[in-house]
Amino acid sequence: MKKKLISLVGLFLIPISIGIPIGIGTFTFYYGKGHSYLLDDPKACINCHVMNDNYKSWIQSSHKKVASCNDCHAPDDFVGKWMSKAFNGLMHSYAFTTGNYPDPIKIKKFNKNIVKNQCISCHQNIFQQGKHSIETYNCTTCHKSAGHRR
Repeated sequence: MKKKLISLVGLFLIPISIGIPIGIGTFTFYYGKGHSYLLDDPKACINCHVMNDNYKSWIQSSHKKVASCNDCHAPDDFVGKWMSKAFNGLMHSYAFTTGNYPDPIKIKKFNKNIVKNQCISCHQNIFQQGKHSIETYNCTTCHKSAGHRR
């Protein structure tokens, strides 16, 4: 009798303990428009109101014609791109769910390094001409409004 009761409890607890996190995760992914982050559409960035000013400034920037958000804010290599998207997605989900983020939003060091590497990748000719040193140059020091006018 005890074995049947234990197996019946296990029969219900295991699916519930797996189903609840999957259900919450699926709902959160749907509600947060998670599918849009799998694409390369800059409008995905304005799913969160805190990014509206960044999006509007990108629309007015010189980079709009040549670069989307991922071109500057995600590495070129497949693994790096999806790892940074996963990491940033997790951090953004936490920040926006808890409301614990600065407004206007500020880029973190991890992402600053990605942006710097992407600037260097696209503008290699500047470094090849010796105008700037890759090791010491920080593109946004002089070009604060290159991608965004903020």
